[in-house]
Amino acid sequence: MVKPNTVKKKPYQWVAWCGTVGLIVASILASFVPELYLHHYFFVVSNTIWAITGLLWKENTLVVLNAGLTVIYILGVIV
Repeated sequence: MVKPNTVKKKPYQWVAWCGTVGLIVASILASFVPELYLHHYFFVVSNTIWAITGLLWKENTLVVLNAGLTVIYILGVIV
């Protein structure tokens, strides 16, 4: 029997944390050394990780948001 106040953790937490750390690194790079353009690649990889996490969690909002951002960043690198 599950206690009513017990919080069930979502699986694949380590994947989510990898994506989160990547987004923080990308934000730091974008803020402090934007001329290197490395932040674009970190954003692409991190948002892709979060889109995959959304698929694993069956959270369509995460998939749409992060897949959309991934496409935007890829276009930003190409154009």
